[in-house]
Amino acid sequence: MKPNFFTTLFTLLIIQLGFAQNIKGKIIDSTTGETIPYANIKVNESENLVSNAEGFFTLSENNSKDETLLTVSYLGFVNRELTVEQLKRLDYTIKLDPGVFELNDVTVSNVKPNPYEIMANVKANLARNYETGETGSKEMLFYRSSNNFKPSLIDVEINKSTGFTKQALQKVNTDLKAFSKQLISHPPQEFTDILCNYYSVKTKKGDKFLFNSKLNILKATVLKNEGRSSSVDDLEKTALNMMLQHLDSTKYYRAKSGLFGSRDTISLRKDFIKKKKTGVDIEINSQLTATKASLNSFLSDANFLNSKKLDFIKKTDLYDYTYEGETYTSENEFAYVLSFKPRRSKAKYLGKLYISESDYAILRTDYILDEGEKLNNFNMKFLLGIKAYENVSKGTITYKKKAEDDSYYMQYAAIEKGNYFYLNRPLKFIELTSSEKDVLALDIKIEANTSNKIEFLNMSRTKTSLATFEKIKEADFKFTTIKSYDPTIWKDYNAIEPLQEMKQFKAMN
Repeated sequence: MKPNFFTTLFTLLIIQLGFAQNIKGKIIDSTTGETIPYANIKVNESENLVSNAEGFFTLSENNSKDETLLTVSYLGFVNRELTVEQLKRLDYTIKLDPGVFELNDVTVSNVKPNPYEIMANVKANLARNYETGETGSKEMLFYRSSNNFKPSLIDVEINKSTGFTKQALQKVNTDLKAFSKQLISHPPQEFTDILCNYYSVKTKKGDKFLFNSKLNILKATVLKNEGRSSSVDDLEKTALNMMLQHLDSTKYYRAKSGLFGSRDTISLRKDFIKKKKTGVDIEINSQLTATKASLNSFLSDANFLNSKKLDFIKKTDLYDYTYEGETYTSENEFAYVLSFKPRRSKAKYLGKLYISESDYAILRTDYILDEGEKLNNFNMKFLLGIKAYENVSKGTITYKKKAEDDSYYMQYAAIEKGNYFYLNRPLKFIELTSSEKDVLALDIKIEANTSNKIEFLNMSRTKTSLATFEKIKEADFKFTTIKSYDPTIWKDYNAIEPLQEMKQFKAMN
């Protein structure tokens, strides 16, 4: 029996879909069977990927062809090369062997290297290893941010209003209670993915160098519940808008909380809103400007030379360091492995450092807040009704040597921050008038935890000139909003494989 037209078409579609699927792989330790997070995967010797915290990675459609070459490397393991065709035969699992070296490859001595001397050399070489050079660069970056707001208590109630009718007051209080209940039962969560070309160059002005950067967005998505945000500032605006819609739209107001007053004027008048939106505000609040500022800040904070938070690198008198041994690097060189922990009360972190034996560059650090430690602790709960501190701070940061010189650039980072805050304060909206004033008074009590996770990957890096940099035209962009994770959205690009938390997220209607 001959196949009909529809059967043939269906078969061709299935074949096409089969060819179009992205390749997903896993990296494990050959001896223990445990997955290896943050392993580097170089694709066709040109583009870098990394396995996620669960050991998985995904290739784009273009890189899923059988002949695609993968080079997998990880500190302490032997590099492995294989094609996608070989990966398929291995059931999509790559096993890395621990590095084993002969005794004649290393100096045999009963005296262990002094970890404090190693750290002294690290500090002495920080500028050489991590200072931004004069050579311009074009980098393809992938940047993922996830934000969570988890309130345990939200109690907002209007207790006085000269501008509200009794019905309006009851309505806004009902709205606020419903809003609070919804936030507690379904905490807001948001994931953003950005793939971009990032251009940077140093220009000399007089005897000083100025850093300049430009950003071209290739793709940007946001996964969240429509109309909701995990940003505390945005949540505050949402709540305020619920109250302000009941105020007189022809009047002006000023906010006051306890002894503190705001200089900002609040109004719903259309001419006032239009005026506020003109001028430089549009440029300052553009998505491109905000994204570039956030990215520049992240790159600076995670730079071992500039970072103030990662004090275990510069303030070595605060920490105890222990020499743990040596390990292979992906370049088949050796790296010292040092562990560190607090020695003095000002020290907050414990973790590990992997340091190049040849130039004392930190190739990788894993760090976490010591148990019970807090950062930026502010406790004025009884006086001002405010308490806040950072109770989660951990990360993994890896650096790689540049091709054009001996300095280093950040190749990958996974950083997590968490904050607790408590707020119990009165808030007033007072009409701006010389006659009898409208007053809206309310009490706000909030207790919550927020968290922010960032994953960063430098996928490729090439030199560029000042002339090329100046020709780059920036353009604003908008995020594509999605309601559930869809791997086909990134089928044309390499990207960091998301964790189960992101895959399982679904927006509520």
